[in-house]
Amino acid sequence: MIDSSVLWQYSLFDGLEQDQIDKILPLMEQEQYENGDEIVSEGTHNDSLRFILEGRVSVRKGGVILTELGEGSVFGEIEVLDVMPAEATVKALSATRVMALSIDALGKIYETDLKTYSFILMNLARDLSRRLRHMDDKAANRSPYMEWN
Repeated sequence: MIDSSVLWQYSLFDGLEQDQIDKILPLMEQEQYENGDEIVSEGTHNDSLRFILEGRVSVRKGGVILTELGEGSVFGEIEVLDVMPAEATVKALSATRVMALSIDALGKIYETDLKTYSFILMNLARDLSRRLRHMDDKAANRSPYMEWN
C-alpha cells in the first residue's frame, strides 16, 4: 500500500488536507502492469480513473499515438466523468504502477465528504484543461490550415 503522505504531490490531490487523503486512500486500489500490457481498451467500459505512481504509458486512438504519460499523470477521467466507453487505449511502456479510483469510490466520497469530492473534481477539470491546451497546441502546429497565417 502507498503511503498517503506522498499523495499530495499528485495533481489529483491538490488542495486536500492529509486527513482527507487518509480517508479516501482505502477506496483506491493499486495496480501493476508490465511493459506492453493494455490497461484500458478503446471502446470498452472503463469505470476507474488512474494516476501513475511510476512508469510510462502511451495513449492511442485508432492506433495513432496521441501522447505518452508519466508519473503523476491521470488517465481514465473522461470515462469516469461522462460514463461512456473508453476514448482511447492506454498501454504500459514499462513496468507501471498506478492507483485506481472507481466511479463507485467517487460516489462514496460524494456521499461522505462533499468538500473532498469537489476538490477532486476541480483537480480533474484542471488536468483535462491542461491536456486540452496541450492537444490544441499540437493540432495548431501540425494543421495544414496554418499556412494562411
